Amino acid sequence: MKIIKWLDDYFEEVLLVFLLAFTTILTFTQVVMRYVFHNSLSWSEELARYIFLYLIWVGAAYAVKKEQHLRIEVILNKISKVNKNKFELFIYLIWLGFSLFLFISSLKMTINIFASGQLSPAMRIPIGYAYVSIPFGVGLMCFRIIQKMIIVRRSGL
Repeated sequence: MKIIKWLDDYFEEVLLVFLLAFTTILTFTQVVMRYVFHNSLSWSEELARYIFLYLIWVGAAYAVKKEQHLRIEVILNKISKVNKNKFELFIYLIWLGFSLFLFISSLKMTINIFASGQLSPAMRIPIGYAYVSIPFGVGLMCFRIIQKMIIVRRSGL
């Protein structure tokens, strides 16, 4: 139970901090190699780009968890508490629908890219690993949206 609570509370934070630190070290190493040793790593820039994709999509899920996505609350501020919860639930439902569409579409695309056998130019790994970032992050975002819907539902519909 502690592991599940830890994953629920800290998974995105730990992953984002690790990925950002790794990208920073990787980029710093590339700069040192290029300007100090006049020799560059052929794969570091590509890996940094792929890690950045994971940072973006996991960060989007983290923003759902922390309620940090941009919102326009003009309508929400003008309605009663009971209707506010219903409206909030409706908004989350629309958001979940779009996220599920994005998850399914990106999963299909990722499967097709893996099936094509395309390799990344510098590292020569399947390019699909970069594309996995989308269904991974959006799937996590769907999970966080469902959590928010449960919280709104419990808070007083």
